Amino acid sequence: MKLAFILYKYFPYGGLQRDMRRIAEACQSRGHEIHVYTLSWQGEVPDGFNLHLIPIKRLTNHRRYTAFHTALQRHLKADAIDGTIGFNRMPGLDLYYAADPCFREKLLHQRHPLARLMPRYRHFLAYEEAVFGRHSKTDLLMISQSQMHHFINHYGTEPERMTLLPPGIARDRIAPPNAAQIRQALRQEFHLTEDHLLLVSIGSGFKTKGLDRSLQAVAALPEEIRRRSRLFAMGNDNPKSFIKQAAKLAISGNFQIMRGRDDVPRFLQGADLLLHPAYYENTGTVLLEALVAGLPVLTTDTCGYAGHVERSGGGLVIPSPFEQTALNQTLQQMLSSTERHIWRQNGIAYGRSEDLYSMPEIAADLIIKRVAAK
Repeated sequence: MKLAFILYKYFPYGGLQRDMRRIAEACQSRGHEIHVYTLSWQGEVPDGFNLHLIPIKRLTNHRRYTAFHTALQRHLKADAIDGTIGFNRMPGLDLYYAADPCFREKLLHQRHPLARLMPRYRHFLAYEEAVFGRHSKTDLLMISQSQMHHFINHYGTEPERMTLLPPGIARDRIAPPNAAQIRQALRQEFHLTEDHLLLVSIGSGFKTKGLDRSLQAVAALPEEIRRRSRLFAMGNDNPKSFIKQAAKLAISGNFQIMRGRDDVPRFLQGADLLLHPAYYENTGTVLLEALVAGLPVLTTDTCGYAGHVERSGGGLVIPSPFEQTALNQTLQQMLSSTERHIWRQNGIAYGRSEDLYSMPEIAADLIIKRVAAK
């Protein structure tokens, strides 16, 4: 079959983008033809993928997305596509991979009521309803159980259209037999001794990931611990405001920002803590990647996968409502603790006992079944 994978933007280090690629590759391995339709693509194109760029230009994103959707219909018809799988919300999809949280829930609780009258917000609400509303025929591939409740509450979404997928992290994140050598090599590369404490923040969208909170927590550490601490942030985002914040907090020497990287597993082994006090995360795949790598995790309960951190015993979770002082104290506690090796062992053991890897294959089977039935 000809399968269309649709998303607005592709770049190599986005979680949604990586999920799209791995699901498409799983469908491809089952003998199906993969077509990707997007406004822009950064990075290499996987072998065998048919990439269709639709370069729409408009003054605002919502108008650009509307024009993209209109042009997309012509492409799908001309290419005789059998099934459509969307990774952004839009009308007419056969299946939608729900990587993003409920927009209406976020709008009601984090925006002024008048914001709902703005064209931008009306557009995104309409496209969300086109996917989750009771009139929709789109099958829903869900990755967060808590989000399922939000969509049912706001749109009356039929539960039978929803399938909750297991996590799907890559197995190259699992701690390898030569983990100690990888750790030593990375720390030598960045001139870090074993006395240094390396904290990592991984993921595009620094604001959402709570990087501002992380900087405040590092600045609040006792001088002896702060002197030895380094925070590396990796991801695709504008770093200017965070560089300024670090300077204002007098911790510029403790902080470094990097673009997204292909060697994340090295940092999972070389670091001492994943610091991820996100404002909100539908899932937070990096939490699981850190656990199975044996990297202790400090995160917030607003991440969909925070429950895995608690169940595994591989780190600590800051409860809501968020308080900066709680993060500051917990970070100091974790960096001072003699139990970091226990958190490491717990995370690795959890990765061996739980299914944290099969999402792409299960999603591919559901897609093929749905499109074949159509």
